[in-house]
Amino acid sequence: MTPSTEIKRPNIKTELPGPKGREIIAADEKYVTPSYPRPDYKLVAEKGYGVWLEDADGNVFLDCNAGVAVCSTGHCHPEVVEAITEQTKRLMHMCGTDFYYHHMPDLGRKLNEICPIEGDTKTHFANSGAEAVETALKLAMYHTKRQKFISFFGSFHGRTLGALSLTSSKRAQRQGFARQALDVVHVPYPNKFRHFVTQKPVDEASIVKDCVDWIEQKIFQTTTPPSEVAGIVIEAVQGEGGYVPAPKAFLQAIRRICDEHGIMMIVDEVQSGMGRTGKMFAVEHSNVKPDIMCLAKGIGSGLPIGATVAKAEIMSWHKGAHASTFGGNPVCIASALKTIELLQNGLVDNARDTGKYLEDGLKKLQEKYKQIGDVRGYGMMLGVEFVKENGDPDAELRDKIEMACFNRGLIILGCGTSTIRWSPPLILTKENVDVALEIFDAAIAESL
Repeated sequence: MTPSTEIKRPNIKTELPGPKGREIIAADEKYVTPSYPRPDYKLVAEKGYGVWLEDADGNVFLDCNAGVAVCSTGHCHPEVVEAITEQTKRLMHMCGTDFYYHHMPDLGRKLNEICPIEGDTKTHFANSGAEAVETALKLAMYHTKRQKFISFFGSFHGRTLGALSLTSSKRAQRQGFARQALDVVHVPYPNKFRHFVTQKPVDEASIVKDCVDWIEQKIFQTTTPPSEVAGIVIEAVQGEGGYVPAPKAFLQAIRRICDEHGIMMIVDEVQSGMGRTGKMFAVEHSNVKPDIMCLAKGIGSGLPIGATVAKAEIMSWHKGAHASTFGGNPVCIASALKTIELLQNGLVDNARDTGKYLEDGLKKLQEKYKQIGDVRGYGMMLGVEFVKENGDPDAELRDKIEMACFNRGLIILGCGTSTIRWSPPLILTKENVDVALEIFDAAIAESL
């Protein structure tokens, strides 16, 4: 593994993609499903080390996306690699739904320690964020004996049919799949930069009131009696919807509504959890304690693992109610336990401190470029929204900047209508930030 400290800047040596990369892309087009929502730029990853990615032609990029917020400890962190390697020598699989091994209670105990859920918890293990969400939906229906759910416009909870019923960030995710599999009503998400009626900025108190009133005064009084709602599913920071943090007062209001009506508060921390926002979980910024939490992405530093954590009295379903052959795989759990150790031993703090340094730098660019309408988020989960002169979203400019960054060796990715997300590995340094901001600045200037 190449030490990340030996590399200071990206190094682009060929056209992008290079000749080897083009061969891989051609093979991909022939043999792989066309449904993957890849961006306009074509990155062909070959190996990663720390915050750096190398493509098939030897070009080196500064990665400020981290495999869409998955590689929380950086690419191939040596301690994570060692934990995985040692576990593969002992036990790779035994199916925890049929047999026992210490790894599942070890991680369950750790999640009981770190998840902001009141009282004791139990955990169901899965392989992805979508599976974790599916588990949460089934659990809420089982526990409450209700069938309806509330989700939010702009949300992303996965593409499996149950999770897709919640998801509403892009039309392409739903197009071609007929009606929802579950009874879900969607309500406005409190984005203070774009009020759901005017699409203009508004003060936080107003957007919170309007969104809460929409639930309590509109849908509860018309189409969706609260006594029939099993769960309200919310991202503390919307991911695919544009990296939009929910105001603290709104999450507190959702907690109140759930308490008043016996509804499960289900918080999707798949993208925002595991230290990304400068706290272990984004919901902790509001001091709210959910009933059920969905985890994945950054918990495994790149290995496929998801988890649904719930109050112990809620996760009381009968034997055989829900299971997974590969969920709780011992190798994936070894990676997750080492990841949490690294997060607790400094990476959450680095996400907070270096993330603030990155945010301050992005806000300086906002002062320089009127095309940056908003810089928002927590820690190393930051969104930069690009706008036209009239304040409307400027998706075309966003896409140009994304491509210009790639050509200069910086990996970022869009989300929402016209937002660029910053979700770097949590090992990012201030020196890395300086390089990233320099490239981002040049890419914006070139794209105007």
